[in-house]
Amino acid sequence: MNTLIVLIGPTGVGKTELSLQLAKLLSSPVISADSRQIYRDIPIGTAAPTPEELQAVRHYFIGTKNLDQYYSAAQYEADVMQLTGELFKTHDNLLLTGGSMLYVDAVTKGIDDIPTVDEETRSMLKERLANEGLDSLKAELRLVDPEYYSTVDLQNPKRIVHALEIYYTSGRPFSSFRTNTKKERPFRILKFGLRRDRQVLFERINRRVDQMMADGLLDEVRRVYPLRHLNSLNTVGYKELFHYLDGEWPLDMAVERIKKNTRVYAKKQMTWFAHDPEILWLDANTLSPNQMATTIISHL
Repeated sequence: MNTLIVLIGPTGVGKTELSLQLAKLLSSPVISADSRQIYRDIPIGTAAPTPEELQAVRHYFIGTKNLDQYYSAAQYEADVMQLTGELFKTHDNLLLTGGSMLYVDAVTKGIDDIPTVDEETRSMLKERLANEGLDSLKAELRLVDPEYYSTVDLQNPKRIVHALEIYYTSGRPFSSFRTNTKKERPFRILKFGLRRDRQVLFERINRRVDQMMADGLLDEVRRVYPLRHLNSLNTVGYKELFHYLDGEWPLDMAVERIKKNTRVYAKKQMTWFAHDPEILWLDANTLSPNQMATTIISHL
């Protein structure tokens, strides 16, 4: 039976090294489930695979979108389902890996059929957010969709705006589209998660940020600075260095904030994945990539 192996875990845990080894053993390409690596021009800050790694193993959804292109988890679901339909014609097993929780869930569980938002509505609400502020939009969401308002992260403008976009597009509350019904897939799904001791993981994250800075992250951020308003750049590593370029923070403070915010994001990932009983966990502290790859293949 065709099998999709899903390799997940928090940022910095070591997914890339294992995925490359596993892909070679399976003779499979790597399907990326990273909502930021999909964009061009920001490979350092998103820890995208290197040119050498991309040459060694075929990757999909790496550097395929411009920074100003809108892309959603629902679109990702549709694209991956189409891709796997083609790849499974010549592969028994495929590998999907990444740490973007919504992308992983989009493929393994499915996204509800939410309407596509037109550009006019998106621009209108973006302008309202800039002019009126988040509190005004939150108050409106509370009126039109109290159910979603009671559960959404009220400090996340992207979620607030998206819910209102759906409301204006469809005339229905965003919550009415959220059925949370798991979709059937025409292939078997095996999920494996990498984990490490929390302190070890945080030290790896800190070292990786230092390496990113040494590799030229600041220059990368300078190049995209004129596009800082784009959602694709509303992410850890860029937001903090934008503050530095604005003269608001010293560089050492911005770097420390990148480390801290990356650790916070890793904790969110761990909490999210901990609620999924289908994940088989591998201890990256005690097992080598080769041992983990062997363990995964033994389940096929």
